[in-house]
Amino acid sequence: MIIPSFYLEKIRAIYPKISFDRLDFNRDGLVNDVVIINRDIVCRFAKEDWGKELLIREAKVLEIVKRYVDLPVPHFEHLEEGFVTYRYIHGEPLSRNTLLKISTTAQERIISQLAIFFQQLHSIPVEVLAKANISASDTVRSRYDWLALYEQVKTTLFPHLWRHQQTWVDELFVPVVSGQLDLGYTPVLIDGDKAVYHILFNPVSESISGLIDFGTAGLGDPACDLAVQLGNYGESIVWRMETDYPLLPSIIDRARFWAGTLELQWAIAGIKYNDRSLSLAHIGLARDIKPLGMRLS
Repeated sequence: MIIPSFYLEKIRAIYPKISFDRLDFNRDGLVNDVVIINRDIVCRFAKEDWGKELLIREAKVLEIVKRYVDLPVPHFEHLEEGFVTYRYIHGEPLSRNTLLKISTTAQERIISQLAIFFQQLHSIPVEVLAKANISASDTVRSRYDWLALYEQVKTTLFPHLWRHQQTWVDELFVPVVSGQLDLGYTPVLIDGDKAVYHILFNPVSESISGLIDFGTAGLGDPACDLAVQLGNYGESIVWRMETDYPLLPSIIDRARFWAGTLELQWAIAGIKYNDRSLSLAHIGLARDIKPLGMRLS
């Protein structure tokens, strides 16, 4: 894939002595194009104007996050409108298969790292966030939003779903329609999208080497972050986070519901934008998620 010349010109303007010995280019992201120089410097270019705003917000979030979490996160060396750079954090995506193939001891170490990260992130003092003027995460949804999504699923997706799939959707939304599921929460700083490719694994030390991409971070429901982890690793692994993340039992049902909606939201986006890749975005995620109201036995 050819890297646009003006990207390289922009990079050289910031790093005039840099050599382009190795260039990796990734255009898969919805928000940014990414150029990695010599596996040393990461350069992100916003694709749209709204992406530029997200980079500015991410910079504010990271300035706070790095003060409160133990795991390495990006430190923006250069920031201007629509363009940021930071040092490359080595590691490979921490997939469920990767996690399950290592020893139980290594699994426990990694699960603890992940749980402590979310505990630290969700515990950042509200006064610190308010002083930095951290806004709401784009992931925030109200009950009205969920009900609207349900209607959109029935209108847009039901014509393409088999009967048992429609039944699964109806059962997923029953607790929200009836009001049985408590959607209330105290806003905390959440990541909003810590997918497996944002969690970097060091195969030598068998530990998490860093976390990247805080573009959706902001004030929101902590259940959203746990929902993404349910999709990443499944409930049997997520429950092993409880020791280091004691809030888990009180938010698991919201997380279960949220996790169930993720593939529906992407499927609708794929139809709306006529982009099959969006509809396929959740292929390969864990399916180890219990119905709402159940405790892991």
